[in-house]
Amino acid sequence: MRVMINQIEHQLPQGAKLENALAAIQAQAPFAVAINLQFIPKSLYGQCTLAENDQIEVISPVTGG
Repeated sequence: MRVMINQIEHQLPQGAKLENALAAIQAQAPFAVAINLQFIPKSLYGQCTLAENDQIEVISPVTGG
């Protein structure tokens, strides 16, 4: 199935979980995740099943001054 991760198209198998999408982009902690603008707690990454055309945003904190 097709999902967008940080505005880049990715193909994942049907029934893929959020943790599969994060593995596909080799996400490195710390980060926060939203699917279709809805924040997803880390405790649900393994339970959150993705759907065709989901929009996933992986956001890393920025430091500096």
